[in-house]
Amino acid sequence: MDIKNINQVDLCQRTGIPKSSMSMYLSGERSPRQNRLSQIAEKFNISEAWLMGYDVPMERTDSLSDETLSQKDKRDILDIISSTKAELLSQEGLMFDGDPASPEAIESILSAMEIGMEMAKKKNKEKYTPKKYKKD
Repeated sequence: MDIKNINQVDLCQRTGIPKSSMSMYLSGERSPRQNRLSQIAEKFNISEAWLMGYDVPMERTDSLSDETLSQKDKRDILDIISSTKAELLSQEGLMFDGDPASPEAIESILSAMEIGMEMAKKKNKEKYTPKKYKKD
C-alpha cells in the first residue's frame, strides 16, 4: 500500500473487498483467497505471486503480450486443483508446519499451486509456440 500510496479505505473501495476482510488480511489473521488476490493484483497491475510473498518482480510481466490462458488451460488447472483439494481434505492427520493443517493453510497451498501452474503454462506456451504464431 505504501508503494502505491494508498490507504486501506482506498484499497477496499477500488477492489470491492469489505473492510472487515481487508483488516484480517492486513493483520495476518487470515490469508486472502485466490479471487481476492486476483482482484487486488488486477486493480493495481501487480503480480499475484509478489502479493503472496514470492521473490518475483512486483509489476505484472506478461511476456506473452495479449495472450492469456485458454479456457481449456484454465479448466485443466481448476480440475487439478479441485482433485488435489479433495485429496488433501480427505487425508486424516495432514500436517503443515508441524501442526494439523487448517482449512486456511490448505487454501493457501492450493492458491500457490494455482499461481505456479498458471505461470508454468504461460512459460511453456512462450517456449513451445512456433515463431510464426507468436505475437510481436
